[in-house]
Amino acid sequence: MTDPTITGRGPVGVQYHQFLVTDPGGPVAGEEIAASQTGLVGITGSDASIHTGIHTGDVDVTVAAHRQQPLPDSGEWEEIAEISLHSPTGILLVSALMTDLEQELPSLAADGPGHYRLRAHARGRDLAPDTITEHYLLQCWPAPPAPPHLLRASDAYGAQLRSEQPTSSRVIQHTPHGQTAREAEILRRRPQPGR
Repeated sequence: MTDPTITGRGPVGVQYHQFLVTDPGGPVAGEEIAASQTGLVGITGSDASIHTGIHTGDVDVTVAAHRQQPLPDSGEWEEIAEISLHSPTGILLVSALMTDLEQELPSLAADGPGHYRLRAHARGRDLAPDTITEHYLLQCWPAPPAPPHLLRASDAYGAQLRSEQPTSSRVIQHTPHGQTAREAEILRRRPQPGR
């Protein structure tokens, strides 16, 4: 097994059943990949999205950036899936959908700009959380583009996602501030304190 070059761990905020892996300089893929292909990870808009069991809350995320392909982690993971990414800047960061992380995790891109393979491991997506019960391990290494691949599938949430028909592609145009028009509208309609 390849030792990771960079590792980090921390809580990540989830909204709408997802958190992201993004490159601040541009899209991570040329086309969208429906999460229904793997039940865990896909490409939407310009980011990779990791699909969570909880709608809103925190999950525990560990990142490991490698220079060579590692073996999948041998832990008690219920789902393991891989997709290919491209990093135009050589920075691949875990981020929340609509907020900033309290603690930034290290970049998953260990080898600068180029093509990478992202392997996502998940467990706890079927539990009803009162505290953090969902755990994720993201491994990333330089690799040429390849189709999405499902290595392990055993949770009910992943099975539900895989059974859904992919919807038509939706391209999200970002405003100069990096916020989609839909996000801006949601924030504009949100009740303000004291009103």
